[in-house]
Amino acid sequence: MKKEEIKKGEILIYQSADKKINIDVSLDQDTVWLTQKQMAVLFGTKIPAITKHLNNIFKSGELDEKSNVPKWNIANSDKPVKFYSLDAVISVGYRVNSKRATQFRVWATKTLKDYLVKGYIINEKRLSETQNRFKELQIAVDFLRNKSGHELLAGQEQEILNLLADYSKTLTLLEQYDKEKVTLVKNGKGKFILGYEKVREIISEIKSELTAKKEASEFFGTENGEKLKGLMGSIYQTFDKKELYGSIEEKAAHLLYFIIKDHPFVDGNKRMASFLFVYFLDKNNYLYRENGEKKVNDNALVALALLIAISDRQEKDKIVKIVTNLLL
Repeated sequence: MKKEEIKKGEILIYQSADKKINIDVSLDQDTVWLTQKQMAVLFGTKIPAITKHLNNIFKSGELDEKSNVPKWNIANSDKPVKFYSLDAVISVGYRVNSKRATQFRVWATKTLKDYLVKGYIINEKRLSETQNRFKELQIAVDFLRNKSGHELLAGQEQEILNLLADYSKTLTLLEQYDKEKVTLVKNGKGKFILGYEKVREIISEIKSELTAKKEASEFFGTENGEKLKGLMGSIYQTFDKKELYGSIEEKAAHLLYFIIKDHPFVDGNKRMASFLFVYFLDKNNYLYRENGEKKVNDNALVALALLIAISDRQEKDKIVKIVTNLLL
């Protein structure tokens, strides 16, 4: 972790007996660091009392101030903030005379030693999240296995296996647990907005190219009523001034799904959905990984399109989760 950017909320190290006090801190160099303000909340006292105890601790030589009090930059602060090591926190905790300080001393003796000596504690929240991710993987495996036997997917067996392999990589349990990457979707934000008029331009260009190659019927890209306009609006719909699909991954996944399942075109829905999916990601600089590979290659996209086509409506959430995780 970089010293100049301390991120809070990574580790829950203490919760008071009445569960009214939670202290979220950061781990660095095998210890934890708190500000004087956090210590005041932790021990149920005022900041001046914390300052007094710290001054006495350093003045008496119990702890070395230089090695136990670094200054780091944090968000919403125009100057470096002092952080105090776990040794300093414990020393203060054994000097403060309050009910919370007493509770902390009992907790520290029982729990904190195990955390530092054994290298772990049981974090029920993270364990539960990891279990949920494992369930998601099981659901995806079952879904892909059940669909793989469909006649429309004949010859796509290898791509189904590749999809499963790519999906499982995003849910590697040890990596998710160790790095705390347990979110369903990496909320990628994009500036490019794919509106209805732009889609019409793209359709016209694609139809001209495919017609010249004799790969499109006269009905290819012909709109089926007002479905397309409504569909494109739904991708950017809001609720209480917030976008329903806030990330690039969610928008792309729903764009692919809605065009294939809602048939906004008389002909060419799967091909148009696939092209718009790639176009949208590319315009938002989200199509390729850092190594230059496409996040979803052409063969995998074909398999995804067919999976969506043969899926039941009630399986929409499963499909969307698979697509969004493949885009991580």
